[in-house]
Amino acid sequence: MTSDQLVAAPKTALPTLRGAVAGLPSYVPGRRSLGADIAALASNESHYEPLPAAVVAVAEAVGRMNRYPDMAAVELRERIARHLGVTAAEVAVGPGSVGVLQQIITGLCDAGDEVVFAWRSFEAYPILVELAGARPVRVPLDDAEGHDLDAMAAAVTDRTKVILLCTPNNPTGVPISHDRLEAFLQSVRSDVLVVIDEAYVEYADAGSGPDSLALYHQFPNVCILRTFSKAYGLAGLRVGYAIATAAIAEGLRRTALPFAVSALAQKAAIASLDAGEEMEARVAAVKLERARMTAELAAQGWKLQPSQGNFLWIRAHDQLLARLVDAFDRAGILVRAYQGDGVRITVADPASNNRVLRLLEAHAV
Repeated sequence: MTSDQLVAAPKTALPTLRGAVAGLPSYVPGRRSLGADIAALASNESHYEPLPAAVVAVAEAVGRMNRYPDMAAVELRERIARHLGVTAAEVAVGPGSVGVLQQIITGLCDAGDEVVFAWRSFEAYPILVELAGARPVRVPLDDAEGHDLDAMAAAVTDRTKVILLCTPNNPTGVPISHDRLEAFLQSVRSDVLVVIDEAYVEYADAGSGPDSLALYHQFPNVCILRTFSKAYGLAGLRVGYAIATAAIAEGLRRTALPFAVSALAQKAAIASLDAGEEMEARVAAVKLERARMTAELAAQGWKLQPSQGNFLWIRAHDQLLARLVDAFDRAGILVRAYQGDGVRITVADPASNNRVLRLLEAHAV
């Protein structure tokens, strides 16, 4: 057909988004700091600057930004493998743990498949599931703000492909104990991938949560998900990873966006692992502040579940939640509010934490 034989197409319609995308809720990030007097406690970032070794590593790599990064992230995967006692074949990396989670959902779920997770939990879960055309299955938290594993097991159907377990849970901070998780895994079909999302594991007290590596070696359908964004202070570089069987990990690498983890992020992550003792000292200071805040808020009359993350969770509904959000805004303290459920407050430096304590004391119920 020649150009003069082409027939003009009707112009009555425009391109449209997929139905799953058009109805997708937007991920709500923590609000950003707009001034020196603003306490940015909404995103669970580390309040420390990046580890000095990570800064040096990035500075040394910055002159090679004209080159693509290693798409296979071989050096980083080998370093993670040594850190955790697995092989590099069992490691997949991505742009933050949420990026790796998208690789997991994309790699395992077809349209109509189901993904089971607790609710409320990490807000990206339902978004990523719906984006893949799968069906999110939300299971309410128990009365202690933790995972109701019995209810989650009952929610599994023939269409279930993935179960997401966030421990300690974001935003409530409640971990899943090892014994409870082991019993749960024994009850789950072996063809369902169980993802143990441990974005905040470095902040958890020893023994408070599961020994995920032991469970991974015991149950081949377990996948561990971790990140460098929180305790390691690399939120701005976006690098996370999964530990899974070699077959699953290889599939996750195939579903990854090419070159998604920059060379700077890879170098910074390696340097951060090498500076583990310094990171642990920073974490210990955050845990001391977390304990101090928890004790003072309990004395004020607030009912909190003991958090194992770098944040505190206050269950608040309706008028109380609105009053707290308004008070935090007026005080220049950025926190993360969850409509109808409560507010999450990142534990930061003592001065910022004291501002939070004074405000909550004035609004204690």
